Amino acid sequence: MSGVELKSVAADDADIRLDRWFKRHFPALGHGRLEKLLRTGQIRLDGKRASAGDRVAAGQTVRVPPLGDLTPLPKPVFVAPKKDDVALLLRSILHRDDAVIVIDKSPGLAVQGGTATDRHLDAMLDALKFDGERPRLVHRLDKDTSGVLVLARTAVAARKLTQAFREKTTRKIYWAAVVGLPKLREGRIDLPLAKLPGPAGERVAHDEDEGKRAITDYRVVANAGNKIAWVAMKPITGRTHQLRAHMAALATPILGDGKYGAAAAHPSGIADTRKLHLHARALAVPHPDGGTLKIVAPLPAHMKRTWDFFGFEESDERDPFAGFADDE
Repeated sequence: MSGVELKSVAADDADIRLDRWFKRHFPALGHGRLEKLLRTGQIRLDGKRASAGDRVAAGQTVRVPPLGDLTPLPKPVFVAPKKDDVALLLRSILHRDDAVIVIDKSPGLAVQGGTATDRHLDAMLDALKFDGERPRLVHRLDKDTSGVLVLARTAVAARKLTQAFREKTTRKIYWAAVVGLPKLREGRIDLPLAKLPGPAGERVAHDEDEGKRAITDYRVVANAGNKIAWVAMKPITGRTHQLRAHMAALATPILGDGKYGAAAAHPSGIADTRKLHLHARALAVPHPDGGTLKIVAPLPAHMKRTWDFFGFEESDERDPFAGFADDE
């Protein structure tokens, strides 16, 4: 490519990070060089300086500077989803209308592919076309987090939903089992987080100087003495691994979260301690056609077993949004 290009962000790329957008469209561009182009202002988003972690929206313009001759990387091999995975996906539908599909994402299912990840939701979305368009991803959940995930069925719906998530007009409630009992039964965690470099995978840590502000409201719904607590969380910001890092900062790591809780996240005497106990329980989002769509997802099997073991009852929390302020 010899000159500057201005590329429009497609609806299918909405709400992904800018560095991932470049990874999709310019896979041979190394991360180090990408960071330098961003740092020097040669890459811009809608004419403004941008950073690798900025989320792109449908219709935005990315300024791509001359990149020279890049040796193209081999195209990834498409792996067709297995019939059992498709059947599981169809059973996971919580809501479906002309504009939106909401699924209950199972734990262990990645939303998008990556290095050594050929089993992911994005590869299965053709199964949810139902004689319409291929659904579009408009937000994300971590691979090991289960629960409510919204898909847009049209480009118009994708644009409106992406805007809602970007402008935080949505309300999200997560449930977790944490090891220990927070000193305060409810409160707000306001702790800046920064991404850590290194080969061990994506990870964040508290950093007052370089971190981005991260805020989580939480409250303890029930507890089994000081051993395990059922915590409801409302993220006010949406940083990578925010809830996991914030619970670990209270010295009450999420059960099964070895990345942030180390050995403390795997207490003895409890089944399924190697599985992350974090669930996107409920979501309220402005519907593209008007009104508000509220969806609740049941606990996944491993969390249900833990709830039963400690005598926690899902029905004890009839309204997941109760107890949290609507406006921030």
